[in-house]
Amino acid sequence: MSDSLKFGTSGLRGLASELKGQAARRYTAAFLKHLAGRGLAGNGQVFIARDFRASSPAIAGDCAAAIAAAGLVPVDCGTLPTPALALHAMALGGPAIMVTGSHIPADRNGLKFYTPLGEITKDDEAGINAALDTADIEGAAEAVDGYARAGDRYRQRYRRFPQPGALSGWRVGVFEHSSVARDLLCSLLTRAGASVVRLGREAGFVAVDTEAFSDAIFEPRHGWIAAHRLDAIVSTDGDGDRPLLIDGKGDFVRGDALGLLTAQFVGADIVVTPVTSNSAIEAVGTFRSVVRTRVGSPYVIAGMEAAAADGGKVVGFEANGGVLLGSEATVNGQVLARLPTRDAVLPLLAVLGMAARDGVPVAELVRRLPLRAALSDRLTEVPTEKAAALVARLVREPEFAAAYFAEAGEIAGVSTTDGPRFTLKNGDIVHYRPSGNAPELRCYVEGMTAERAAELLRWGLAAAAKAVRD
Repeated sequence: MSDSLKFGTSGLRGLASELKGQAARRYTAAFLKHLAGRGLAGNGQVFIARDFRASSPAIAGDCAAAIAAAGLVPVDCGTLPTPALALHAMALGGPAIMVTGSHIPADRNGLKFYTPLGEITKDDEAGINAALDTADIEGAAEAVDGYARAGDRYRQRYRRFPQPGALSGWRVGVFEHSSVARDLLCSLLTRAGASVVRLGREAGFVAVDTEAFSDAIFEPRHGWIAAHRLDAIVSTDGDGDRPLLIDGKGDFVRGDALGLLTAQFVGADIVVTPVTSNSAIEAVGTFRSVVRTRVGSPYVIAGMEAAAADGGKVVGFEANGGVLLGSEATVNGQVLARLPTRDAVLPLLAVLGMAARDGVPVAELVRRLPLRAALSDRLTEVPTEKAAALVARLVREPEFAAAYFAEAGEIAGVSTTDGPRFTLKNGDIVHYRPSGNAPELRCYVEGMTAERAAELLRWGLAAAAKAVRD
């Protein structure tokens, strides 16, 4: 297998050119073999969906061929959000495969695997790798059409969340780009009473990273808000499991703020979130407990399962905004079944619904949260080995780290739960984390003011760029 194909924070990813063909077939066969070994083969059907990348239809066809070769029935759910596919497969008791590279560049792609119980674990990833075979899998398959049923199940989940008419009077822009959730978002917002303005639809694939607020793709937002008198702009990443919310002033709402507001809206008792989420969440005081994990939905899911054993309503979320529902929730008489995979629609509807209920702009909702100013971005086109070498040296060599941070401040401590997270004596935080399957180095910062956070992020990216590129 190619060295570019690796499991990361959520699924297998790598160069599309290396995933297409036998690689996709072999990983699909290994997944099915692993499921059979766990007694989770399901009902004989395997559900497949994909994003809008040019490479995704061919890779989905390869998955279908491997499914048929294993004596199972491939069900083609078409272009569909990842959480919609997961919901449908879990409801019907079958495994699923989402063909998507999420937010990473268009020349890459990936596979997200689901057992009949939900998203795979890190142990499952190891089991799939162990089951990989080098033998070719030949042939093609005609998949059963399951698009309409899968999409409708997801739409019905949110048809009364918030209540019809709850967003009456709101003008919401939907930045459509190439998100598989774009039409569904427009439909749900219209049902909730909002006046929807469609923005920026693209025929080709656009890699939208919901944490990279400095990307040029977001520059039209102020013009859109002024031209259409918008109260908010919403969007998702390519496969619809990471949300983006821009308030009526054109400011981005961080993903951890979205997750925190969603947890409050559904009445969560326990929150599970990675170390990259805002360090002040514990001080909010709304929840019985806050559990911190490594970055990645498998770690959040494991944390939710452990927390659920203590009882109570459990919500997980990541700094990228994806919200995972670890237990059943009831809001406005609408029962939402447990859905332990990242979802973009839930936080977008919840936060807009909360703002409309309270009669305040989105910006005011966020302002009420006692969170520290936090920002994140990433360096692109950074070789993985160089990013890994930098963070390893920062941890291993205190003198190097002290010199590296001299301009930013004196180091008070460092956590290495998932990449080095440095706390400075003035309270500032700088956290570096290399991507596991894309040439990127992420930087997360926190400061006492928005201005300080912006300054710290500029410094953090510039310092890292100098270190890895000189």
